[in-house]
Amino acid sequence: MQNIRAEVELPTADLQGDIGFFTKTLGFRMEQIFPADDPAVVTLQGYGLRLRLNRGPLGGAGTVRLLCDDPVLIAGGDTSLTSPGGIAVEIAPLDPPVVMPPVTQEFVVRRLADQAPWVVGRAGMQYRDLIPSRLGGSIIASHIRIPDGGPVPDMVHYHSIGFQLIYCYQGWVDLVYEDQGPPFRLHAGCCVIQPPEIRHRVLYASSDLEVIEIGVPADHITTIDHTLELPTDHHRPDRRWDGQRFVHFQNDQADWAAGRIDGFTVQDTTIAENTGGVADVLVVRPNAATDARILHDEPIHFSFVLSGSMTLQAPQQDAVALSPGDAFVIPPGLAVVYGAMSDDLTLLQVTLPAA
Repeated sequence: MQNIRAEVELPTADLQGDIGFFTKTLGFRMEQIFPADDPAVVTLQGYGLRLRLNRGPLGGAGTVRLLCDDPVLIAGGDTSLTSPGGIAVEIAPLDPPVVMPPVTQEFVVRRLADQAPWVVGRAGMQYRDLIPSRLGGSIIASHIRIPDGGPVPDMVHYHSIGFQLIYCYQGWVDLVYEDQGPPFRLHAGCCVIQPPEIRHRVLYASSDLEVIEIGVPADHITTIDHTLELPTDHHRPDRRWDGQRFVHFQNDQADWAAGRIDGFTVQDTTIAENTGGVADVLVVRPNAATDARILHDEPIHFSFVLSGSMTLQAPQQDAVALSPGDAFVIPPGLAVVYGAMSDDLTLLQVTLPAA
């Protein structure tokens, strides 16, 4: 006998307002929300009723959704039906698999000075989009800040995702993770990966906190876990989630070594090793200020300027001056030139899969 869950989907013209109305006024509790950077869908539960609120213009009736292990077994394989009275019914997977869309290649430069808008996302965090096209939905890269700092209104939750990185760019944040010991402070220059569906919670942030978050794929579901309490009783550093181990990289304990590109040294976060090659995350700096020609074959090659300055020049394009807070994506097979590199230039480099 398969698991089946029912929910009613309703349109809302004010998703944030309705989240507060249903949770604070009516006593519903939040179950899921996505996407985290600019929520469009939230699932709430209370009094035996499960609601799925979908941001968008009001119009028409809601939809009854049946979620089950195998949708084709409910109504003879039909997953989209209409009742005799005109009520829409959808039948969908209870736990949909994480789908990795093909990468749509694009040369991307996103500068902080261009003043892209900051959007309020999950738990009141502010998000700045570093890859607007999401490369066809294959990746999301966000520059995140928490205004004023202090306690973060977060709950124990997890993400249905293929890969997720949190790099502390500025300030610090207190975090706690399932089976990874007591809460700890993530300082600037350090990072963690959140393996698929590891339970965790953001506890407290400094007033100047800024982090870089990478998620693959771009659209993924965040689910609230109302039963698990953190920290957990057990410390299991070797535990794996979908083949990935939790990593807490601390930059003051990592050595600099020669990189794959002549003239650069790197700090290896060990993420490639601990994800089985799903992704590689390096902190990169030049040994000298000479220009460097960069050519790679990774499907996704993302960089964020942590400090210093440089220029980036692609074929048939003018060189672009980059400074801290800027990000860029280089497609495979496109030769670019890093020029005018300052002595203090440092880059965060993320490649998927690992080279």
